[in-house]
Amino acid sequence: MIPRQLVSLLLALTVLPLTTASSAADEHKTERGISYREQPADDAQRERCLLDIHHPVGRDGFATVVWFHGGGLTKGERQLPKGLCDQGIAVVGAGYRLASQAKAPASIDDAAAAVAWTVKNIERYGGSPRHIVVCGASAGGYLALMVGLDRRWLAAYGVEADTLAGIVPYSGQCITHFAYRAERGIPETQPVVDELAPLYHVRRDAPPILLITGDRKKELFGRYEENAYMWRMLKVVGHKKVALKEMKGEDHGSMVVPSHPIVLEFVQKLTLEPAATDQPQKAAAK
Repeated sequence: MIPRQLVSLLLALTVLPLTTASSAADEHKTERGISYREQPADDAQRERCLLDIHHPVGRDGFATVVWFHGGGLTKGERQLPKGLCDQGIAVVGAGYRLASQAKAPASIDDAAAAVAWTVKNIERYGGSPRHIVVCGASAGGYLALMVGLDRRWLAAYGVEADTLAGIVPYSGQCITHFAYRAERGIPETQPVVDELAPLYHVRRDAPPILLITGDRKKELFGRYEENAYMWRMLKVVGHKKVALKEMKGEDHGSMVVPSHPIVLEFVQKLTLEPAATDQPQKAAAK
């Protein structure tokens, strides 16, 4: 019989190298409070136009998720979702000005500035500027759609929207956001589709899109139906890479966490495909 002490020693020698190698491969670093505006115009921009970045260490060419928080454009803070972190990708959690601090379309402009900063700077951290996926929950999903579909916002910062690897809104508003409608005295239950609505900018050549919502019976207002209509219209205009996922049994808030694994799979698939462009990022026409 092998002595118990020898068994323990053999197990230790076997396990320790594997644990050490795994930890080194999975090492990530977080940097916080980075301003994505070179010259903030006022206190609101100085306080809100910041981002945090969580990224792998010692690796190159990884994908990045830019994440915009929810809160109806009236509240919320930048965040790094746990379900997306420590997965071999970078996660950029960006803040933006709220409706109480700046009128429409300030938050969209902020979102575009944050995405543009990521495109221009992610290589310094080891990431690929051609594998950037823009995501967000609720109001953040709305911002992700606006930045990815309406080319003007990123063009203002010298970035082409079509070079994004993908857009993934979590229960994003597809009509004009209710906070922007409220500024005009329009009630939440009155739908509007104008230039501040993602639906207004449906186009066949947009980046790949994954629309995720909660259960249609539990969602906020008609959020599932908005996304279903968005999916349908993208199909009608000939978009080849759009999908709609309904999280059965989940409401507007609870659908977020179980959606993260779906997004990680989406990101992984995109990084295995040819990038949107193999050419250096070019300044887009304004």
